[in-house]
Amino acid sequence: LAEKKVLIVYAHQSAGSFSAAAKEAAVEVLKSKDCSVKVSDLYAMKFKATATAEDITGEVKNSEHFRYAEETKLAWDEGRLSADITEEQRKLQEADLVIFQFPMYWFTVPAILKGWFDRVLTLGFAFTKEKRYSNGIFKKTKALLSFTTGSQETMFSPTGINGDMNVTLWPLQNGILHYCGFQVLAPQIFWAPADAAPEGRSAMLAAWNTRLQGLLDENGTWLLIAGEEPPMLKEVQDTLRLLSPPLEGLSAVKT
Repeated sequence: LAEKKVLIVYAHQSAGSFSAAAKEAAVEVLKSKDCSVKVSDLYAMKFKATATAEDITGEVKNSEHFRYAEETKLAWDEGRLSADITEEQRKLQEADLVIFQFPMYWFTVPAILKGWFDRVLTLGFAFTKEKRYSNGIFKKTKALLSFTTGSQETMFSPTGINGDMNVTLWPLQNGILHYCGFQVLAPQIFWAPADAAPEGRSAMLAAWNTRLQGLLDENGTWLLIAGEEPPMLKEVQDTLRLLSPPLEGLSAVKT
Protein backbone atom coordinates (compact mmCIF):
# COMPACT_ATOMS: atom_id res chain seq x y z
CA LEU A 1 0.00 0.00 0.00
CA ALA A 2 1.16 3.53 -0.78
CA GLU A 3 2.27 5.63 2.16
CA LYS A 4 -0.51 7.88 3.44
CA LYS A 5 0.39 11.55 3.84
CA VAL A 6 -1.02 13.68 6.65
CA LEU A 7 -0.83 17.44 7.10
CA ILE A 8 -1.50 18.93 10.54
CA VAL A 9 -2.22 22.66 10.49
CA TYR A 10 -1.53 23.67 14.07
CA ALA A 11 -2.54 26.99 15.63
CA HIS A 12 -1.48 27.46 19.25
CA GLN A 13 1.30 29.58 20.72
CA SER A 14 2.19 27.36 23.69
CA ALA A 15 4.12 24.10 23.61
CA GLY A 16 2.62 23.34 27.03
CA SER A 17 -0.99 23.58 25.86
CA PHE A 18 -3.54 20.79 25.55
CA SER A 19 -3.66 21.58 21.82
CA ALA A 20 0.06 20.85 21.64
CA ALA A 21 -0.47 17.53 23.41
CA ALA A 22 -3.25 16.61 20.97
CA LYS A 23 -1.04 17.54 18.04
CA GLU A 24 1.88 15.49 19.37
CA ALA A 25 -0.40 12.51 19.94
CA ALA A 26 -1.54 12.70 16.31
CA VAL A 27 2.04 12.89 15.05
CA GLU A 28 3.12 9.93 17.17
CA VAL A 29 0.21 7.63 16.39
CA LEU A 30 0.04 8.40 12.67
CA LYS A 31 3.78 7.92 12.23
CA SER A 32 3.45 4.57 14.01
CA LYS A 33 0.88 3.70 11.32
CA ASP A 34 3.57 4.35 8.70
CA CYS A 35 2.11 7.69 7.63
CA SER A 36 4.21 10.61 6.47
CA VAL A 37 3.25 13.51 8.77
CA LYS A 38 3.99 17.18 8.20
CA VAL A 39 3.09 19.94 10.66
CA SER A 40 2.48 23.54 9.72
CA ASP A 41 3.03 25.29 13.06
CA LEU A 42 1.51 28.64 12.15
CA TYR A 43 2.71 30.66 15.13
CA ALA A 44 6.24 29.25 14.91
CA MET A 45 6.19 30.06 11.19
CA LYS A 46 4.90 33.58 11.95
CA PHE A 47 2.35 32.87 9.25
CA LYS A 48 0.84 36.06 7.83
CA ALA A 49 -2.88 36.18 8.64
CA THR A 50 -4.00 39.02 6.38
CA ALA A 51 -4.94 38.51 2.73
CA THR A 52 -3.36 41.44 0.88
CA ALA A 53 -1.71 42.41 -2.39
CA GLU A 54 1.61 41.45 -0.77
CA ASP A 55 0.63 37.84 -1.42
CA ILE A 56 1.33 38.41 -5.11
CA THR A 57 4.77 38.74 -6.67
CA GLY A 58 4.93 41.44 -9.33
CA GLU A 59 2.24 43.80 -10.53
CA VAL A 60 -1.44 43.30 -9.83
CA LYS A 61 -3.98 43.58 -12.61
CA ASN A 62 -6.05 46.35 -11.03
CA SER A 63 -4.35 48.31 -8.25
CA GLU A 64 -7.18 50.85 -8.03
CA HIS A 65 -9.77 48.18 -7.22
CA PHE A 66 -7.85 45.24 -5.81
CA ARG A 67 -9.96 42.08 -5.65
CA TYR A 68 -8.18 39.31 -3.80
CA ALA A 69 -9.89 36.29 -5.36
CA GLU A 70 -9.42 37.42 -8.95
CA GLU A 71 -5.86 38.68 -8.45
CA THR A 72 -4.68 35.54 -6.64
CA LYS A 73 -6.33 33.36 -9.29
CA LEU A 74 -4.26 35.11 -11.96
CA ALA A 75 -1.13 34.94 -9.80
CA TRP A 76 -1.70 31.21 -9.19
CA ASP A 77 -2.11 30.63 -12.92
CA GLU A 78 1.16 32.45 -13.57
CA GLY A 79 3.13 31.08 -10.60
CA ARG A 80 3.33 34.45 -8.84
CA LEU A 81 1.85 33.69 -5.42
CA SER A 82 4.10 34.38 -2.44
CA ALA A 83 6.41 31.57 -1.31
CA ASP A 84 4.61 30.89 1.98
CA ILE A 85 1.28 30.35 0.20
CA THR A 86 2.85 28.18 -2.49
CA GLU A 87 4.51 25.98 0.14
CA GLU A 88 1.25 25.42 2.04
CA GLN A 89 -0.58 24.65 -1.19
CA ARG A 90 2.07 22.07 -2.04
CA LYS A 91 1.65 20.37 1.35
CA LEU A 92 -2.12 20.40 0.94
CA GLN A 93 -2.03 18.89 -2.55
CA GLU A 94 0.11 16.01 -1.28
CA ALA A 95 -2.05 15.20 1.76
CA ASP A 96 -4.55 12.36 2.04
CA LEU A 97 -5.74 13.75 5.39
CA VAL A 98 -5.60 17.24 6.89
CA ILE A 99 -6.06 17.81 10.64
CA PHE A 100 -6.68 21.35 11.86
CA GLN A 101 -5.65 21.54 15.52
CA PHE A 102 -6.60 24.72 17.39
CA PRO A 103 -8.29 26.27 20.42
CA MET A 104 -11.74 27.67 19.67
CA TYR A 105 -11.64 31.49 19.81
CA TRP A 106 -14.97 33.31 19.81
CA PHE A 107 -16.86 30.34 18.36
CA THR A 108 -14.44 29.93 15.45
CA VAL A 109 -10.76 29.46 14.63
CA PRO A 110 -7.93 31.78 15.76
CA ALA A 111 -7.17 34.61 13.34
CA ILE A 112 -3.92 33.03 12.20
CA LEU A 113 -5.77 29.89 11.08
CA LYS A 114 -8.52 31.92 9.42
CA GLY A 115 -5.71 33.65 7.55
CA TRP A 116 -4.42 30.26 6.43
CA PHE A 117 -7.85 29.47 4.98
CA ASP A 118 -8.11 32.91 3.35
CA ARG A 119 -4.65 32.86 1.80
CA VAL A 120 -4.05 29.19 0.96
CA LEU A 121 -7.46 28.18 -0.39
CA THR A 122 -7.29 30.48 -3.39
CA LEU A 123 -9.63 30.58 -6.37
CA GLY A 124 -8.43 28.17 -9.02
CA PHE A 125 -6.29 26.16 -6.64
CA ALA A 126 -8.95 25.14 -4.09
CA PHE A 127 -12.22 25.86 -5.87
CA THR A 128 -13.87 27.22 -8.99
CA LYS A 129 -17.50 27.98 -9.82
CA GLU A 130 -17.71 24.57 -11.48
CA LYS A 131 -15.77 22.63 -8.84
CA ARG A 132 -17.35 23.02 -5.42
CA TYR A 133 -18.90 20.81 -2.74
CA SER A 134 -19.37 17.19 -3.95
CA ASN A 135 -17.57 18.05 -7.18
CA GLY A 136 -14.86 19.98 -5.36
CA ILE A 137 -11.18 19.94 -6.14
CA PHE A 138 -10.27 18.23 -2.85
CA LYS A 139 -12.99 15.56 -2.96
CA LYS A 140 -10.38 12.81 -2.50
CA THR A 141 -8.88 14.42 0.61
CA LYS A 142 -10.19 13.97 4.14
CA ALA A 143 -10.27 16.84 6.63
CA LEU A 144 -10.89 17.05 10.36
CA LEU A 145 -11.35 19.84 12.88
CA SER A 146 -9.71 18.96 16.21
CA PHE A 147 -10.08 21.65 18.84
CA THR A 148 -10.50 22.63 22.48
CA THR A 149 -13.35 24.65 23.92
CA GLY A 150 -13.61 26.92 26.91
CA SER A 151 -17.15 25.79 27.74
CA GLN A 152 -18.64 22.48 28.77
CA GLU A 153 -20.40 20.24 26.26
CA THR A 154 -23.84 20.91 27.76
CA MET A 155 -23.45 24.61 26.94
CA PHE A 156 -23.10 23.76 23.24
CA SER A 157 -26.32 21.74 22.99
CA PRO A 158 -29.38 22.93 20.99
CA THR A 159 -30.87 24.19 24.26
CA GLY A 160 -27.56 25.33 25.78
CA ILE A 161 -26.61 28.97 26.22
CA ASN A 162 -23.93 28.75 23.49
CA GLY A 163 -26.24 27.07 21.00
CA ASP A 164 -25.81 23.91 18.97
CA MET A 165 -22.18 23.09 18.13
CA ASN A 166 -23.38 21.77 14.75
CA VAL A 167 -24.53 25.28 13.90
CA THR A 168 -21.30 26.82 15.19
CA LEU A 169 -19.22 24.55 12.97
CA TRP A 170 -21.38 24.88 9.85
CA PRO A 171 -19.40 27.79 8.31
CA LEU A 172 -16.12 25.94 8.86
CA GLN A 173 -17.13 22.42 7.91
CA ASN A 174 -19.56 23.22 5.13
CA GLY A 175 -18.69 26.78 4.09
CA ILE A 176 -14.93 26.23 3.86
CA LEU A 177 -13.95 22.56 3.88
CA HIS A 178 -16.83 20.87 2.07
CA TYR A 179 -17.07 23.89 -0.24
CA CYS A 180 -13.60 22.94 -1.49
CA GLY A 181 -14.68 19.31 -1.78
CA PHE A 182 -13.01 17.88 1.34
CA GLN A 183 -14.52 14.76 2.87
CA VAL A 184 -15.21 16.21 6.31
CA LEU A 185 -14.76 13.74 9.15
CA ALA A 186 -16.61 14.15 12.43
CA PRO A 187 -14.85 16.80 14.57
CA GLN A 188 -12.68 15.84 17.52
CA ILE A 189 -13.84 18.12 20.31
CA PHE A 190 -12.00 18.41 23.61
CA TRP A 191 -14.56 19.93 25.94
CA ALA A 192 -13.08 22.49 28.36
CA PRO A 193 -9.80 20.70 29.13
CA ALA A 194 -8.61 23.68 31.19
CA ASP A 195 -11.40 22.96 33.68
CA ALA A 196 -10.85 19.21 33.76
CA ALA A 197 -8.90 17.28 36.38
CA PRO A 198 -5.61 15.69 35.24
CA GLU A 199 -7.30 12.31 34.87
CA GLY A 200 -10.00 13.95 32.76
CA ARG A 201 -7.45 15.43 30.38
CA SER A 202 -5.67 12.09 30.21
CA ALA A 203 -8.95 10.40 29.30
CA MET A 204 -9.53 12.93 26.50
CA LEU A 205 -6.10 12.20 25.02
CA ALA A 206 -6.61 8.46 25.40
CA ALA A 207 -9.86 8.68 23.43
CA TRP A 208 -8.06 10.71 20.74
CA ASN A 209 -5.28 8.11 20.59
CA THR A 210 -7.86 5.39 20.11
CA ARG A 211 -9.61 7.27 17.33
CA LEU A 212 -6.33 8.04 15.59
CA GLN A 213 -5.69 4.31 15.15
CA GLY A 214 -8.46 4.08 12.56
CA LEU A 215 -8.78 7.72 11.49
CA LEU A 216 -7.68 7.17 7.91
CA ASP A 217 -10.37 4.53 7.48
CA GLU A 218 -13.19 6.86 8.53
CA ASN A 219 -15.61 8.18 5.94
CA GLY A 220 -16.60 11.79 5.50
CA THR A 221 -19.95 12.55 7.11
CA TRP A 222 -20.70 15.59 4.93
CA LEU A 223 -19.96 14.14 1.51
CA LEU A 224 -22.89 14.65 -0.85
CA ILE A 225 -23.98 11.49 -2.63
CA ALA A 226 -26.12 11.77 -5.78
CA GLY A 227 -27.27 15.25 -4.83
CA GLU A 228 -28.53 14.29 -1.38
CA GLU A 229 -28.37 16.74 1.50
CA PRO A 230 -25.46 16.50 3.97
CA PRO A 231 -26.60 14.28 6.87
CA MET A 232 -26.74 17.12 9.38
CA LEU A 233 -28.20 19.83 7.14
CA LYS A 234 -31.81 19.41 8.31
CA GLU A 235 -30.71 19.39 11.97
CA VAL A 236 -28.77 22.62 11.47
CA GLN A 237 -31.64 24.27 9.61
CA ASP A 238 -34.12 23.29 12.33
CA THR A 239 -31.84 24.71 15.01
CA LEU A 240 -31.39 27.96 13.12
CA ARG A 241 -35.16 28.34 12.90
CA LEU A 242 -35.42 27.70 16.63
CA LEU A 243 -32.81 30.33 17.41
CA SER A 244 -34.01 32.97 14.94
CA PRO A 245 -36.15 35.76 16.47
CA PRO A 246 -39.64 36.23 15.03
CA LEU A 247 -39.75 38.90 12.36
CA GLU A 248 -42.38 40.93 14.18
CA GLY A 249 -39.96 41.37 17.07
CA LEU A 250 -37.43 43.12 14.88
CA SER A 251 -39.49 46.30 14.56
CA ALA A 252 -38.46 47.38 18.05
CA VAL A 253 -34.74 47.07 17.27
CA LYS A 254 -33.08 50.44 16.73
CA THR A 255 -30.50 50.80 13.99
